[in-house]
Amino acid sequence: MKIKMVDIAGNLSFVRDKISQACSRRPSEFGNVIPRLVAVSKTKPPNLVIDAYDAGQQHFGENYVNELIEKAGHPDILKRDIRWHFIGHLQRNKVNKVLAVPNIWVVETVDSNKLATALDTAWPKFRTSDDFKLNIMVQVNTSKEQEKSGCEPAEASSLVKHVLENCKNLNFLGIMTIGAYGYDPASGPNPDFLSLRQCREEICKELSLDKEQVELSMGMSTDFEHAIELGSTNVRVGSLLFGERPPKH
Repeated sequence: MKIKMVDIAGNLSFVRDKISQACSRRPSEFGNVIPRLVAVSKTKPPNLVIDAYDAGQQHFGENYVNELIEKAGHPDILKRDIRWHFIGHLQRNKVNKVLAVPNIWVVETVDSNKLATALDTAWPKFRTSDDFKLNIMVQVNTSKEQEKSGCEPAEASSLVKHVLENCKNLNFLGIMTIGAYGYDPASGPNPDFLSLRQCREEICKELSLDKEQVELSMGMSTDFEHAIELGSTNVRVGSLLFGERPPKH
């Protein structure tokens, strides 16, 4: 079978241009912050991660614990200052495995008090210094689909409150959603993205937080531009950078 070559540097340039263009279309209320690009490398080999890093990409996302462990521990990847985002559903019995990953930067999928507490309790065993907290995001199931993880929008404030008050080893970065697949922005603003924005408003009001300090992780390859136009600060892009993934069997 012929292996199709992927122009990682070219794809990165293309996506960054699209991010800049989307930023120029945002209302001024969203400020001038350029959203963080997370390159989602699931199912892709380590050499493509290395190519992307060498082309200037630092943040990478993985959905599966074992794949994250395997890639992060690759000898050539260990030489690079990669910042790993865990963006898949995390079971509490896998917490230690994820926290042991070299250069783990954030767990974006904290969806319960129990998971937050498990991360908080385990982190001191893995951190490199006493004042180094683990970044986390709270995942919200804005589409209310049963197959998706995340807390209910109405529960988000309570979960963030638990993190802030009871998890001294965690640093709350913001909130994330996956949203329903296949939404057409031509129909109007994505309701999942609007829901996450409303969630942030309520969290900040109830807990007296600065809205500008609470990130919104939303948007993927098919809709990251629309997400940025609606205020996303962290987009997770995979297939546009690394090529299409093989279909699930």
